[in-house]
Amino acid sequence: MTVFRMGEAAELLGVSVDTVRRWIDAGRLPAGRDEHGHRMIDGVDLAEFVRAQSAGPDGRTDGSSARNRLRGIVTAVVKDAVMAQVDIQAGPFRLVSLLSREAADDLGLEVGSVAVAVIKSTTVVVERPTTRVAGRGAPAVSSGRTGS
Repeated sequence: MTVFRMGEAAELLGVSVDTVRRWIDAGRLPAGRDEHGHRMIDGVDLAEFVRAQSAGPDGRTDGSSARNRLRGIVTAVVKDAVMAQVDIQAGPFRLVSLLSREAADDLGLEVGSVAVAVIKSTTVVVERPTTRVAGRGAPAVSSGRTGS
């Protein structure tokens, strides 16, 4: 069974420890205590909390098979005659998209505007860190393929 300290949960969720503490105190996020009295959050409970908090489609489309939608702020737009590079900061995540200049112009993308990055991919690399929290230590990587 995987359990997380409040600081680890906060890091995974991209929020402060105080926010996690408020969620626990309000009864929104279940937590127990270890033998030293530290609050601990069961991994299953944390996953259920995140699923319940995740937003569905933003309601601005008639329909889409894409489920990964990250709302953020545009932090950079670089355009040439044909293409544009758009950087979006969505919480702790930086996303970079390459699209046609015409599409970027049509969307009115500029630094400071709000945008939704819709991710639809047939290839997703899954990594599992060697320590409990991502970003610490060297990750183990799997491409989902076997053999050499």
